[in-house]
Amino acid sequence: MTMDVHVRDLRYFVTVAEELHFTRAAERLYVSQPALSKQIRALERQLGVELFAREPQGVALTGAGTALLPHARRVLAAWAEGAGAVEAARAAQRNTLVVGMSTSPGRGGLLPAIRSRFTAAHPETAVRLRQVNWEDPTAGLADGDADVAFVWLPLPDQDRYAWTVIAEEPLQVALPETHPLAARTEIDFADLLDEPFLALPESTGPLRDYWLALDARDGRPARIGAEIASTEETYEALVAGLGICLVATGNVPLLTLGGVITRPVHGVSPSRYVLAWRREDGRRPLVRAYAEACRAVVGAG
Repeated sequence: MTMDVHVRDLRYFVTVAEELHFTRAAERLYVSQPALSKQIRALERQLGVELFAREPQGVALTGAGTALLPHARRVLAAWAEGAGAVEAARAAQRNTLVVGMSTSPGRGGLLPAIRSRFTAAHPETAVRLRQVNWEDPTAGLADGDADVAFVWLPLPDQDRYAWTVIAEEPLQVALPETHPLAARTEIDFADLLDEPFLALPESTGPLRDYWLALDARDGRPARIGAEIASTEETYEALVAGLGICLVATGNVPLLTLGGVITRPVHGVSPSRYVLAWRREDGRRPLVRAYAEACRAVVGAG
């Protein structure tokens, strides 16, 4: 006996069993009576047993049909419950905005202010933060795990994304406090060319090159002291004397926790911190609304 029965077949069976009349059952199901009769016959052949006794005045359940009916009803009820759960999950997904980031934006409570403005306009939407390490410079945008993300430019495959600038900040250099250059109040990048640098993972592509300031080296390769993939790793590498690194002014408090100092550095281009999203998502209402909340907060200072 083949038991690979479709939910539609069980629905047809239960409806006929309730009406005990093919024409009325067909009307309930919005199908033609011949199509319904054909489907029930196919189900009976599949099960190897008659489910209905056809009589001139209508139909009656056979013993097999009577035995099947409560089970068919339970299957249909379970399927309806499952379909409802899937729809609820889809609705929740539609009403959830995933915000990716590798480090907290900080900068005077920027993130809570954006969230507050966004949720005031969209109270039914849940905002979920997704923290990633620095191996993914898109903070979840590239693989679709984030709807919007706080990231640094430049990005790999940058044409895929649109963004609004949150902060354009001058760079400082982070050094162990015992470093010979720590006594200076300001440092020229030319004085750092021979220093070992802490580098982002190679997977970050152009962003790694930016933080190594390759465009300010006149073709001279950077010395790599260690690779780092998080703020914690960066701090530990600095304290251990494995190298130095450039840091945006707004992120200085994340590294100056004891044993590390920062100094303004000249001769390098400023950093750009942005809220980014995939270009194809630019018309999604929640993405647009979050970007607008971000612009409003940044514009308000």
